[in-house]
Amino acid sequence: MAKIELGKIIPRWEWRTFGEDFGEAEAKIKEHECTREVESSEVYILSKKNGENIKVRDTLMDIKVLREVNGDTLEQWFPIMKATFPIGKDEMAEVFKAAGVEVDLTDAEDIDFNAFIAKYVDSNPNLKSVGVFKKRYGYMIDGATVEIADLTIDGKAIRTTAVEDADPELVINLVKKLGLIGFENISYIKAMRRMVGFED
Repeated sequence: MAKIELGKIIPRWEWRTFGEDFGEAEAKIKEHECTREVESSEVYILSKKNGENIKVRDTLMDIKVLREVNGDTLEQWFPIMKATFPIGKDEMAEVFKAAGVEVDLTDAEDIDFNAFIAKYVDSNPNLKSVGVFKKRYGYMIDGATVEIADLTIDGKAIRTTAVEDADPELVINLVKKLGLIGFENISYIKAMRRMVGFED
């Protein structure tokens, strides 16, 4: 078990949407060179009580909290913990605090990923583990990071596109320039909570 030092963090602002097709905006994005192509399998821990971003990728527990939403509805997510499995009582307490649920950890011991999910997540009516496969394509446009990704979330296919940068003005201007402004701005967590019936 190891809690990873986060170091200096430069918070980024994000605009994201989900759907099957992003029309002319997608065509505009693909006019640029794809600079990054990554596949990953992840497990998100969703909560009925809270909407923070809790996920596990490559045996790494990663928690991000929504720090701020600005006037353009851009979201700033801030990492608060990264830890490798097996995780201990203190790391589990951080997970459940972010999830907004109370769990008795009095007798908790270091635990590996599969046992953690079985014992503490899938047995809790307020929590749900959701498997997500991502195939992400990254672009640099006007200095901002732009992404298109093909997803399988809890067995259902869907797509997402996002614009993010530390400069919120750059993000919203690029969203407008690409023609994405007419789409709903919605985070990964809110979209998944809707898909599993945790949010209207």
